[in-house]
Amino acid sequence: MSIINVNILNINQSVKIEKGTSLEELAEKYKDMFSEQPLLAAVDNEIMELRSKIIKDCGIEFLDINNSYGYYAYQRGIVYLMIYSFKKVLGDSIKVNIKHSVNQNYYCTVDGGFIDDETIKKVEEYMKELVKENIPIERVSVTVSDGLSLYRNCTDTDMSDELKYTHSTNITMHKMKDFYDYMYGDMVISTGVLKTFGLVYKNDNAFVIRFPLKNGKLNEVLYYEKLMKIFEESLNWAKVLNVGSVKYLNNMICDGKIRDIICLSEAFHEKKLAQISDMITGGRKRVILIAGPSSSGKTTFANRLCIQLRVNGIKPHIISLDNYYFDRGGTPVDEFGKPDYECLESIDVKQINEDINLLLKGETVQIPEYNFFKGCREYKGNFIKLDSDDVLVIEGIHGLNEKLTKEVPKECKFKIYISALTQININPHNRITTTDTRLIRRMVRDSQFRGFDAVSTIDMWPSVLRGERKYIFPFQEEADIMFNSALVYELAVLKPFVEPLLFKIDKSQLAYREAKRLIKFMNSFLSINDKYIPQNSIIREFIGGGCFE
Repeated sequence: MSIINVNILNINQSVKIEKGTSLEELAEKYKDMFSEQPLLAAVDNEIMELRSKIIKDCGIEFLDINNSYGYYAYQRGIVYLMIYSFKKVLGDSIKVNIKHSVNQNYYCTVDGGFIDDETIKKVEEYMKELVKENIPIERVSVTVSDGLSLYRNCTDTDMSDELKYTHSTNITMHKMKDFYDYMYGDMVISTGVLKTFGLVYKNDNAFVIRFPLKNGKLNEVLYYEKLMKIFEESLNWAKVLNVGSVKYLNNMICDGKIRDIICLSEAFHEKKLAQISDMITGGRKRVILIAGPSSSGKTTFANRLCIQLRVNGIKPHIISLDNYYFDRGGTPVDEFGKPDYECLESIDVKQINEDINLLLKGETVQIPEYNFFKGCREYKGNFIKLDSDDVLVIEGIHGLNEKLTKEVPKECKFKIYISALTQININPHNRITTTDTRLIRRMVRDSQFRGFDAVSTIDMWPSVLRGERKYIFPFQEEADIMFNSALVYELAVLKPFVEPLLFKIDKSQLAYREAKRLIKFMNSFLSINDKYIPQNSIIREFIGGGCFE
């Protein structure tokens, strides 16, 4: 018997165990010392499922639902359980599609069968019975050819095109009883840990999966009318482009059709921009406020909107809220003691209101410029004066919040919400999150233009997300119009830019976990050269080479 030394970081305890002990066995032994059920573990900073064996001296951090990796594993488990249950209740012909996330719940649709409120209740009850059974969910490695056979027998997903782009001769699947599926990412160890969830019927082919909050209660089911409308518009765009998932995008790249996809994607954006410009022109608004979460492409959107306004005979003047940040030394800190660049208090609201009202009165105002490398506001002679028919275009994350422009008359303002709402998924059972798309955009931009490496971006990202949930998302429905800045091809363009940044992250750094996850994620995409990307594309804001720099 070989003995190894293990440091359990959660409880700050060093123990001796037999080599080959599983993470599950170790977690069970010390379960009374954990506040929540462990779902995954980080072994020397490598994320692992709990069935994994411990074979050397190491440090272990058990991850529960309050950790992002544990939470995503929990979500993955619920989706896996739901797909299996639908097939058992309605038959193998049923097809379940994970569409998008609303208030951290999943909006799903069903093809190949009729569902109603009674059906959804039956599926939910079946899921609860599986939880009571505490059925093991196993991670299995199979050859690509065997994987294709298992998919044909067990799921509604055609993986033949997807798997031909894999770099490996084997693929990882998850197995429960006789059911196999490909759930992208790490999985919980059994159905027994999936105690909190809910299904809510929406209409004749749609329902919502409710996931738990940190306090154990379920997320509220919210219906954002304007947001849902832009989701549907984006899905229709994807149908026109015939790019519903990653495999279709990769096929287009291989078939030499990617230039058509790029041109059509950019044309969709241009058409929507023209429509928004016409709304502004007809409404005769003078202060255009553009808001959205980090890395939505607000700056490029603002510049392109200005061009459309000029086509309509209106002269626009752009102001970025970024230029009104307080100097870095005066930035407020969050509850963790880190600089909070996302809160409204990080911006000089008083100065913004003074400048806007002076401009509306026809006076000349010098607009500041923020130096991100030095972390301070500078004045470099950028003077603006509005004539009677000119408009002010202001972009920044807080644009929809009335507190930002509280001294500016409401009748002057037109509000636009912009976000990169992902249009394609890995496959019908595995989402590509809007958050991941924006994080990748931001890493590339921060490296190119803001003097931050990928570790810095990853480290500050949780604070960014907390700020968005607090300061941006609550105001999104107050927008007069919404714009989706996502491009179906963009991750294939971003891949060669972001991969070198991720590979530079050392295993000793906490950001390594996220870097490794994103490297695996980007393996799903073939790369495309940015030479085909127009200079005015929103993606140029992140990779460079744009005409608005």
